[in-house]
Amino acid sequence: MYGIFVMMAILLWSIVSKFGEQPSLWTLEAAQFAMISYFVLGGPYALQMGSHVRMDLFYDNWSVKRKAMTDMITVFCLFGYLAVLLWGGLGSTAYSLGYFGSDFIGFLSGLVTGSEETGTLERSRTIWRPYMWPIKLMLCVGIFIMLLQALSELFKDILRLRGEHI
Repeated sequence: MYGIFVMMAILLWSIVSKFGEQPSLWTLEAAQFAMISYFVLGGPYALQMGSHVRMDLFYDNWSVKRKAMTDMITVFCLFGYLAVLLWGGLGSTAYSLGYFGSDFIGFLSGLVTGSEETGTLERSRTIWRPYMWPIKLMLCVGIFIMLLQALSELFKDILRLRGEHI
């Protein structure tokens, strides 16, 4: 929740530095990275708090069991989406760490055994040129946390279908 304030501080610094006629080159990209982190880490929290968007026109009038069944179906769809997203994110993170192969599982096992050779670390193509692996790693962590939270929601829905109070 405090990530939005980090982004606001970065953008405020951008404004102040422009008035001093020394504009910072890093502020726009740093604000984008802060927003990505805010969004990716805020998703699992929103799912946990039940504050994500639903079609309340129908959903509010349904019974607890029907809501649980509908939520289970959507959680399985979410699992598929997040699995594909995590697979691509891990591959992209491995690439940003200098691995140019196609099998990132082999890359991870090579890192553990010390047999993997990597190239150069990926950098942004902007004038600031930050390393890309920290933000890509943050995306993977956020997606993994979202998968864990979706699994928790699935178990809650199963309990609701069984008639147990949560």
